[in-house]
Amino acid sequence: MRVSLGLPTHRVDRFDEFCTGPAIGELAAAAEAAGFDAVFVTDHPAPGDAWLQHGGHHTLDPFVALAFAAAATTTLRLHTNLLVLAYRNPFLSAKAVATLDAASGGRVILGVGAGYLEPEFAALGVDFDERNDLTDEAIVTMKAVWTGDSVATRGRHFDAIGNTTWPRPAAASGPPIWIGGNSRRAIRRAVELADGWSPMPNPAKFSKRRHSPPLETVDDLRAGIEYAHSHAASVGRDLAGFDIAFMPMGLDMSSFAVPPAGAVEKSARELQDAGVTYLVTGVPGESRAELLANIERYGADVLPGVTAV
Repeated sequence: MRVSLGLPTHRVDRFDEFCTGPAIGELAAAAEAAGFDAVFVTDHPAPGDAWLQHGGHHTLDPFVALAFAAAATTTLRLHTNLLVLAYRNPFLSAKAVATLDAASGGRVILGVGAGYLEPEFAALGVDFDERNDLTDEAIVTMKAVWTGDSVATRGRHFDAIGNTTWPRPAAASGPPIWIGGNSRRAIRRAVELADGWSPMPNPAKFSKRRHSPPLETVDDLRAGIEYAHSHAASVGRDLAGFDIAFMPMGLDMSSFAVPPAGAVEKSARELQDAGVTYLVTGVPGESRAELLANIERYGADVLPGVTAV
């Protein structure tokens, strides 16, 4: 099983330590050397103050951050986890994704989501209630743009009367798209429009705040995967090669220790039995030196057992 590692591009409070170009490059190179398949970053261009005061975070622009990671590596994949498509015109998103993918030799994994932070939508001038329709529209539009052919289509807030955008992504089909979110609509979106589903652990107490159903146990996850297969059968989709990405049970992005190898391997096997194909995780560190040491430790002590699953 492959693993994507979160880069600490949210640690703008320690910008020189974690967020400069050399810092991102050094951490990405360490992840590649340790055996991680990818590194991921998140997307919050204008977070609301109330959210920031209650556990939210800033982050770097995802495409700029991943470009620095790409420049310092050769095989490491570049994972947006997650890009909120409704925040941007789909032609702009298609251009940024294709540029990063082409320049890196086809290493992008495009994780996308509908988003849930209403003040961020408001600051960006996007109707929160349209977010699901805008997400579906963006995926369809980006795929059309990536063909390199002239695109003539009308969206909710754009009118392309014949527009062509280059470069094309490295692969004719474009990068793999993974859909984030726990809702049945997100699962249907993944089955109908994408290449994978990337749900998130979500305690019931956060469900209303995140506008996303709770997902607390492997049984919750298994139910979502079973629904994906049921919906695929109803629409005639073969899910061979369809990825399910999830975090090892019991971990979160703020874990303060590298877990024992056996714990992650045990969770990976349990998740694989449920249908998961790919893991996402964080590694702790309050300094770059500490984080680099923990990435190396994770690679030596944890990844061999996990990648063998």
